[in-house]
Amino acid sequence: MQFIDEATIQVKAGDGGNGCVAFRREAHVPRGGPSGGDGGDGGSVVLVANPQLLTLLDFKYRRHYSAPRGGDGRTKDMYGKGGDELLLQVPVGTVAYDVESGQLLADLAEPGARFVAARGGTGGQGNIKFATPWNRAPRTATEGTPGEARSLRLELKLLADVGLLGFPNVGKSTLIASVSRARPKIADYPFTTLVPNLGVADLGDERQLIIADIPGLIEGAADGAGLGHRFLRHVERTRVLIHLLDASMLAGPDRDPLIDFDTLNRELARYAPDLAKRPQVVALNKVDITEVRERWEEIRQAFADRGVEVRAISAATGQGVKELLNEVWRVSRNAA
Repeated sequence: MQFIDEATIQVKAGDGGNGCVAFRREAHVPRGGPSGGDGGDGGSVVLVANPQLLTLLDFKYRRHYSAPRGGDGRTKDMYGKGGDELLLQVPVGTVAYDVESGQLLADLAEPGARFVAARGGTGGQGNIKFATPWNRAPRTATEGTPGEARSLRLELKLLADVGLLGFPNVGKSTLIASVSRARPKIADYPFTTLVPNLGVADLGDERQLIIADIPGLIEGAADGAGLGHRFLRHVERTRVLIHLLDASMLAGPDRDPLIDFDTLNRELARYAPDLAKRPQVVALNKVDITEVRERWEEIRQAFADRGVEVRAISAATGQGVKELLNEVWRVSRNAA
């Protein structure tokens, strides 16, 4: 299934039905009076958060949505039928913005949450509403009002406890695959992960962590380098970040874990200053490789001089992974 986390759609609520002008025509009722009913209200367009959905894919292929109009009023005091609501199912975590103003309209962060994106028009009044003691045969009725219309920008922000960050190829996909049932693509070239992945890590004792693995960031991501940093929206809701580092030769001859750490934090701050202040658990991956293991003490001390604790793990062998997750759980509970 294709992962789509942005969509722009146009929604139009139903117009209200028109009121009716009519009079009773019955035997033995010479002065029957007005009998034109009101029009029905138009249907509204409503966004509903559905936990079964994981992507905004449906809105990629269809952009225009219209709710039915209300029925017109009829004779014999019959009111028009109201238009049915048009329910648009969206993933939990969807945020709706008004395209023209940029205003945040709704954040559907809970299953079943609803937002009336466009309200239906009001039905017009039939001539039965205009009868008075001095005007018993009114020939007046009103038209229904138009339904609201607007353009919406939908963004999906994944709901996760933990965000998994790092440069390309530091082993994020390997880590999430080792602790959950997520099966992201894993390969030895940059930007293997092109879309975010969600995994659920079971820590035992009824403890679980939902982890979001986003595509790798590089310096200049805020300016569009690499895949950019638009995927960072998927870790905006997280309580803690796992910052994964790599000191192997595969990372490149000019790469240094401490420089990578500073670079990614600068990119986080450029995207959202409060995200850069989110609690981080820092881990050096691939300590099963000899060259990394030999540099471990040097790297640990360099970070310690900054007041940052670094944990040594191997996502491939599982070394230190359980301890890392327990620390993430502890930090996430304190940040709740």
